[in-house]
Amino acid sequence: MKNQTTVEEFILLGLSNNRHLIIIPFVVLLLVFLLSIMGNIPVVILTLRDHHLQSPMYFFLRNFFLLEICFTYIIMPSFLYSLLTERKSISLPGCFHQLLLFFLLGFYLLAAMSFDRYIAICNPLHYTSIMTSHFCDWLVLASWLIGLGYVIVPLVLLFQLPFSGPNIINHFFCDSAALLELACTDTRLLGLLSFLLATGSILGTLAITVVSYFKVISMEMRIPSTAERQKAFPTCSSHITVISITYSSCIFVYVTPTCRSRLDLRGAVALLNNVVSPLLNPFIYSLRNKQVKEALRDALSQSAVLCCLLKSA
Repeated sequence: MKNQTTVEEFILLGLSNNRHLIIIPFVVLLLVFLLSIMGNIPVVILTLRDHHLQSPMYFFLRNFFLLEICFTYIIMPSFLYSLLTERKSISLPGCFHQLLLFFLLGFYLLAAMSFDRYIAICNPLHYTSIMTSHFCDWLVLASWLIGLGYVIVPLVLLFQLPFSGPNIINHFFCDSAALLELACTDTRLLGLLSFLLATGSILGTLAITVVSYFKVISMEMRIPSTAERQKAFPTCSSHITVISITYSSCIFVYVTPTCRSRLDLRGAVALLNNVVSPLLNPFIYSLRNKQVKEALRDALSQSAVLCCLLKSA
């Protein structure tokens, strides 16, 4: 028998091995990270403190932005640290925790938000009786639990595999497809299981979302008043924009078959979905939402008045 050394950490190659090209991505990604946090946290605070933003729609939106903050904190600080210090290693338990938190994707939460818009527009008379606070709490809890149930089994099986060979991951975070390639055993069955679960999770929730918005758009087209249609459309169009970005990138990365020649492109798409999207989403929702903009103006006005009072004191 040959002696084999068990891999205890992995090396993340990141974006580039050229030290001279690191400083520009570091500065850009640091700015994106800070702007993402500065964009998501204020919306979360506004939906908590403003009484005009206490409807189920903003409850789901708050949970979605909290999820975006979690995504950003899972990947970006360690990635920025590795760019700055050239320490690109991550331990086996750290890799597991990163994947576990990362794959708690918000597909089910996006589907719940689509269902909320469907009830609000297609069944407005029964909206308050259906979308109660208790029911909304259960929808959010179910979205987290179902997401956890989908990822926990394949991840536990993945990290039970023997890793005793190469330990270099051509990505900026722990990627399940890359880990399957590094395992020193036959991983075709686990790869098929992961592919089927990812396909079922993504396409299943996408089907719920598509059906909901097909009925919503059909209902909006039957509204005779142009003003009423314009009132209902902005929140739906913002959500559709976020859904299009999220699902298109995730389908490309996790549902389409893996090809070695597309690894770099998959990494770029993953970077778009996990770094750029959390930056854009608050602006997509806020800039097209009248209530959020009014709440933000009120909060800024109150802050200005408070500052004046403190200065005068």
